[in-house]
Amino acid sequence: MVTSAHEGMHRIFQERPEILRSVFEVLGVPLSAKATVDAVTTDVTETRPLERRVDTVLRIGPSDGEDFLLAIESQSGRVAGKEASWAYYVAYLQAKFRLPVLLLVVCQDGPTAKWAAGPFDCGTRGWTALRVYPLVAGPDNLPVITDARTAAKNLALAVLSALAHARNPDCDAILEAISNALQELRETDPDTAEYFFDFLEVTLGKTPAGEKWNRIMSFVSYFPGRGTVRETAYLEGRTEGRAEGEAKGILSVLEVRGIPVTDRVRERITSCTDLDRMDAWLERSRTVERAEDLFDEEGNADKPIA
Repeated sequence: MVTSAHEGMHRIFQERPEILRSVFEVLGVPLSAKATVDAVTTDVTETRPLERRVDTVLRIGPSDGEDFLLAIESQSGRVAGKEASWAYYVAYLQAKFRLPVLLLVVCQDGPTAKWAAGPFDCGTRGWTALRVYPLVAGPDNLPVITDARTAAKNLALAVLSALAHARNPDCDAILEAISNALQELRETDPDTAEYFFDFLEVTLGKTPAGEKWNRIMSFVSYFPGRGTVRETAYLEGRTEGRAEGEAKGILSVLEVRGIPVTDRVRERITSCTDLDRMDAWLERSRTVERAEDLFDEEGNADKPIA
C-alpha cells in the first residue's frame, strides 16, 4: 500500500518545484535559477497487462542547456527487483521523450540511501549493457535545519529535511524551527503556511515525528475549519460547526495527497453528521488509495449512511 509519507515525498516536488534547486545543490548537480519545471505523465506502461508507474516525472528546462527529465522515486526500504524497475524507467523515458533522464531517489534512512545509490548493472559474462546511477537524497546529505530563520528562507527544503530526518532525534528541533517559520509566514502568505502545515501532518502521520508535530501545533490555531489537530483543539467543547470542519479536514487531506474526489464522494462527506463516523473517515483519509475506500467500514463501500 502507498503510504502518506510515500505520497508526500514525491508530491512535494510536483506542488513545490522550487525545492529542486536546493536539492540539486546538495547533490552537486548544477541547475539554473531560471529553470522551468513541468509535470509529465507518470505512466510508463507499454502493454496493458503490465502496469509500471514512476512516482513523479518532471521536465526541467534549464536556461543554460537542453531540457531533461527528472524521474523521482520515494523509497522507505530496500525492495528486491527495484533496481530493474529503475533501469526500465530511465530507458523507457529516454526512448519515449528523446531527452536525457536523471533518476532521483528520496530516502528516510541511511541503509536505504546507501543501497539506492547503486550503481546497478545489467549485463552478463563480464559485459555491462546498462548501468544506472541514481541521485540519492536522504539523511546523509539533506541538511538538518533547526534554525527558524534558515527554515523560513527555504521552507520547502526544511520540510523535506523533516521528512528525511523523521527517524532522527534532531527531527524535534527541525519541526520546532518549521513551526516558528510558519507562524511568521501566515501573516504574509497564509495559503503557503496552510499547505505546509497540512502537508507535514499528513505525511508524518502517526510516527513519533508526527506525534511531535501534532503536539506543537495543538497550541496554534492557524486556520479554523480544516479538521486537523489544531482544529480539534480549537473546537474542543464545541459542537456547532464540527461536522462541517471534519468534512473540510477530510477533503483537505485527500487534496494534499492527490487523491481524486468525485462529486458523489464529496456529497457523502459533506452531508454526514455522524461525528464518530467522520472521525474514522478522517483517519482513513491518511492512507486510502481511493476516496471511495473511506466508506469501506463493513466491506461495502456503497453502504448508505443512516
